[in-house]
Amino acid sequence: MFTYGDSSFFSNSDSATLHLLHFFFFFFFWTNDGYQNFSLTRPAELSLSQSTATHPHPEFPCNPPHHSSYAFCNTSLPISTRAQSLISLLTLGEKIQQLSNNVTPIWRLGIPAYEWWSESLHGIAANGPGVSFNGSVPSATSFPQVLLTAASFNRSLWFAIASAIAVEGRAMYNVGQAGLTFWAPNINIFRDPRWGRGQETPGEDPMVAAAYATEYVRGFQGENWDSGGSRGEAYGSGENMLKGSDGNLMLSACCKHFTAYDLENWGEFRPYNFNAVITQQDLEETYQPPFRSCIQEGRASCLMCSYNSVNGVPSCAQKDLLQKARDDWGFKGYITADCDAVATVYEDHGYAKTPEDAAADVLKAGTDIDCGTYLLRHTQLAIEQGKIRGEDIDKALLNLFSVQLRLGLYDGDPIKGQFGKLGPLDVCTEQHKNLALEAARQGIVLLKNDFKFLPLNKSTVGSVAIIGPAAQNTSILGGGYTGTPCDPKSYFEGLKEYIEKTSYAPGCLDIECKVHNGLTEAIQIAKEADVVMVVAGLDLSQENEELDRYSLLLPGKQMDLISAVADSSKRPILLVLTGGGPLDVSFAKDDPRIAAIIWVGYPGETGGQALAELIFGEFNPGGRLPMTWYPESFIHVPMTDMRMRPDPSSGYPGRTYRFYTGHNVYKFGYGLSYTNYTYSFLSVPDKLSLLGSSPKHHSSVRTLSQTSNGHEYVSVDEMESCDALRFHAEILVTNNGDMDGSHVVMLFSRMPATFKGAPQNQLIGFTRLNTLSHSATATSILVDPCKHLSSVNKHGTRILPLGNHILMLEGLEHSISIQT
Repeated sequence: MFTYGDSSFFSNSDSATLHLLHFFFFFFFWTNDGYQNFSLTRPAELSLSQSTATHPHPEFPCNPPHHSSYAFCNTSLPISTRAQSLISLLTLGEKIQQLSNNVTPIWRLGIPAYEWWSESLHGIAANGPGVSFNGSVPSATSFPQVLLTAASFNRSLWFAIASAIAVEGRAMYNVGQAGLTFWAPNINIFRDPRWGRGQETPGEDPMVAAAYATEYVRGFQGENWDSGGSRGEAYGSGENMLKGSDGNLMLSACCKHFTAYDLENWGEFRPYNFNAVITQQDLEETYQPPFRSCIQEGRASCLMCSYNSVNGVPSCAQKDLLQKARDDWGFKGYITADCDAVATVYEDHGYAKTPEDAAADVLKAGTDIDCGTYLLRHTQLAIEQGKIRGEDIDKALLNLFSVQLRLGLYDGDPIKGQFGKLGPLDVCTEQHKNLALEAARQGIVLLKNDFKFLPLNKSTVGSVAIIGPAAQNTSILGGGYTGTPCDPKSYFEGLKEYIEKTSYAPGCLDIECKVHNGLTEAIQIAKEADVVMVVAGLDLSQENEELDRYSLLLPGKQMDLISAVADSSKRPILLVLTGGGPLDVSFAKDDPRIAAIIWVGYPGETGGQALAELIFGEFNPGGRLPMTWYPESFIHVPMTDMRMRPDPSSGYPGRTYRFYTGHNVYKFGYGLSYTNYTYSFLSVPDKLSLLGSSPKHHSSVRTLSQTSNGHEYVSVDEMESCDALRFHAEILVTNNGDMDGSHVVMLFSRMPATFKGAPQNQLIGFTRLNTLSHSATATSILVDPCKHLSSVNKHGTRILPLGNHILMLEGLEHSISIQT
């Protein structure tokens, strides 16, 4: 079994096999030239049959002998045929009953009730009614909140986490404690630092969000698992990859919230009544790429339309938006409205004149199911009024039943199915908890480390004081959409594992810190300790669903608490920041009394251990911020302004690192290490020819166009072949320090200087690799100029400017000329 620091953990291998029979997982971290193994082994003394033998699933369709002879139970027939057969057997009333998340049983056909709504954002969560922790499974592994996981910039880690969550989800389904359809991931862009749900997302960059969406969905839906319980020999390959609309699903993932949902509670605005006014340029360039990748590359089986309107039309009633996913992106699955979003079409947005119009609008637009009862209550009358037809309902049911059939819901006893042997013993395994720990290690970001204050040497530290209301509170670890964790460990408990003489004082009653009712005790223990750490920041009382922030400063009197403790300490202190939303901690960044700053986010149940390990040098920090940290002055920018690009005439500064022109506290991609790195390009082309003779760098194009200032470009849609332009940027990374480290390499690009309106710079590739001290490691990043060196014009068309494009790597620049 793996323990951190084993040399085998860092060894490269060309491939690895995941074998469910013995519950071996080989999760692939840090891809460089090959894959690095993380072996997760089920205890040998436990057989899989023990896992579910005493916990059979209570009810299931197609139960022999009385209800197994229907055509929809015939697994030899195509999915569409089975779905159509089931639809044909239903009365209109029974059909309408299918249009809610909580579906009533159809006992005459042997079909029990079904709950579509289960949650699995960063572990199986109790938010949806489909999940219960009252049973043989009392808890589930709580992985770090998505934003912190995204800070690892590790695609293979994201896939591994989703795969582990899926195992636990299927295991809980098998004992009647979860459904098969889960409404995750949340892949909206973290556009505004005040958004209460930004913590749930992969951050502000559309390319990173798209990559995360792809990996989560692939892992969660069981890609590469075959009927024998094996994973293909290499990541992304193998004959048994799930493809198309008829592929089997381990579980169903849902890309949400489609689209441009990123506001909870700002002034008079709520998502239920907010109309997001978005240019076609920003829509195609920023808001839509994660959803497109989630569908095209991840092959998600569910899409959730959001509460808000987009340019005057509620998302769930906007046919061109929803049909774009199906017709242009090839979506094969069901579309669910967010909870009560159908009601908002009439009641909040006022888009529909009557409730029946709202029901008709969403069904005709392509929404298949309502999380709520609005369609149950108003569809019948909409039909009677001629506003909708029976075939509109049948179309929705075809999508719904097709996904259930792909999940094996109508294949008989689930215990006899492909994933039937998973059960309680497959939840909260040591392997999954180790994976959660590794995710926290890779995501935590070191923001400041003056005079190499960290890591601490535990042999020279006699006592530690940890101060702050979050320091001994395990409920803060998970963030939003968290279930019951297996074995949470607080920051205080984590430190105490290293230094027995660890004292604690809350300093404030809670995170709000309205009064310093514990300041005296905090100052006293700070005076006595060798090392002082203050845990400050945010929790769900400050940011969550329904709650945005109005300030980017630390809540209440937290800043005063930190300053008072820093004044009292014998030496500079360590500041640990919790929460997802960016904070203006300029005071701490510039204060010499604060030697080090760590962003720990919401690190999940193993956060206490991971933080202690980082502080005492058990591993080398390598996380990078997946969002910009803005100054407090940014609160004057309206949350309702959806524009990405700056407007100098009005003082609008733009948003995210790609367009924001103002001062920042910490930049996107920022993160320190205990060592230092230098870089060089080993092999990168100097020129790419669109019409040249080189097969490697040649792609014919039909027409050239010009911008208003005369800059030439080609439309990507006009390119006959983009594949020929692709190249690998070969990079050498040198670890110049005394400590090995897991390191994130981030490659950015900048458009030609005369091309107006493009991002200031944009991330085009990233990878995470292991480096050895005083050694160089080679890696490569695939660059697809049609994707990575292109931009989107005002018409929403992706274009590739000619001229000199700059590749940027940690201060290193390389120019590539794109020519005809």
